[in-house]
Amino acid sequence: MFGLLKLALRNIFRHRGRTAMTLASILFGVMALILAGGFIEDTIVETGEATIRSNSGHVQIARQGFWVYGSQNPEKYLIEHPEEVRRQMQEAPGVDDVMFRMAFSGLLGNGRTDWSIIGEGVEPAREARLASYITVIAGRQLTDADQFGMMVGAGVAKALKLKPGDPVNLLVSTAGGAANLLEFELVGVFQTFSKDYDARIVRISLGAAQELLATPGAHTGVMLLKHTSDTGMAAEFLRANLGGDGFEIKTWTDLDEFYNQTVTLYEQQFGFLVIIILAMLLLSVSNTVNIGIFERVSEFGTMMAMGDRSARVFRLIVTESLCLGIIGSLAGAVLGIVLAHAISAVGIPMPPPPNADQGYISRILVVPEVVGLSFGIGVCAALLASLLPARKVSRMHVAEALRQGV
Repeated sequence: MFGLLKLALRNIFRHRGRTAMTLASILFGVMALILAGGFIEDTIVETGEATIRSNSGHVQIARQGFWVYGSQNPEKYLIEHPEEVRRQMQEAPGVDDVMFRMAFSGLLGNGRTDWSIIGEGVEPAREARLASYITVIAGRQLTDADQFGMMVGAGVAKALKLKPGDPVNLLVSTAGGAANLLEFELVGVFQTFSKDYDARIVRISLGAAQELLATPGAHTGVMLLKHTSDTGMAAEFLRANLGGDGFEIKTWTDLDEFYNQTVTLYEQQFGFLVIIILAMLLLSVSNTVNIGIFERVSEFGTMMAMGDRSARVFRLIVTESLCLGIIGSLAGAVLGIVLAHAISAVGIPMPPPPNADQGYISRILVVPEVVGLSFGIGVCAALLASLLPARKVSRMHVAEALRQGV
């Protein structure tokens, strides 16, 4: 076997022109897969982090049924003792912080017109740690000192022509059915990854929301983790410790259907791209391999005339192609990784995704699974391309093979 491998390597470097053409085809195919897969993975990761760091957090907890019926009767799904629940949530593995929110809807007025909004009462300092993907485009972030301060989404500010410092009135219905009106001062306008969210969202302090709705407690607890990879473990911990107390636990992927659809779309696109590149590799490598093999038919005929069996000729041809596949794929993987890091250092400016106002800087992630898949595809393409011509040449009659060189 070692002798066959040594002979195959000598043959590869003896025919440098054809070898270079074959290696170039494999190298560019493998490199293209690594870059495309890394770009798609970065898009998926950025979409997920934008979802987490704009609004959802990693894990949310609420009373059973809140996410289905809470918008109709929010007062029925209150977490009455949030501090006690917070202590239990903070025991979850990988937790960084826990915050509570109160949801409401109502009318926001600027003295001339009203706008239908969805609102959140939040803990400002804790939310500031979570919301790293929220961009304040005017004014500043809400703070714990802003008892009656308010932040609004960019769409709300545009609809009501609001700017920081403007007074606004917020009208909501309390749990008892009465209307309650409070005046707030606009401290900031923000923009997230979702255009629809920005068009309706209003944020005030949790204390102001409790006073506005004449209701204590909160509706949801939001968990921020140190690492997104710990989401499943933290959710299972909460289900084991709080699931039996009438709480429902959802991860950020459960809450964001758009993200799940995006992941499915990109995975299908990458799968289709893999098939296309594999087909292109097979065609290009088959062309150069076929030319190289059939130019050497008399050489293989001489081997068989000197006593080598057809099986050895077959193995030699396949081994040569396998070596080409390994060398080309290895070079493509190295070059792909180097280019991925180089492109990531510069960044790729991207336009806003669908339903978003903000663009972002994309990078090329080096994903071990994609690198392994690309390497395997390069090797398989070279191997498969050699099977048919190797079989045809090895089954030739010795005299016929020798005549090819005449």
